[in-house]
Amino acid sequence: MPHFSLAQIRCQLRQLQQRRRSRRQLLTLDDRLLEDVGITRTQAQKEGCKPFWQHSSFKRGPYESR
Repeated sequence: MPHFSLAQIRCQLRQLQQRRRSRRQLLTLDDRLLEDVGITRTQAQKEGCKPFWQHSSFKRGPYESR
């Protein structure tokens, strides 16, 4: 059985909260900002409506941290 520390659980919860927050914010962006980010309105809707526990379908950029 795997052992998880309290710090690992806290870190995972923070990541899930950040993912939820980011997806909600993505749904509020206007078309100009979505174009700046490099995604379409359809992609934003698809990503923004995913549950927070599902991983993103977007590839990370070279400077994005995990």
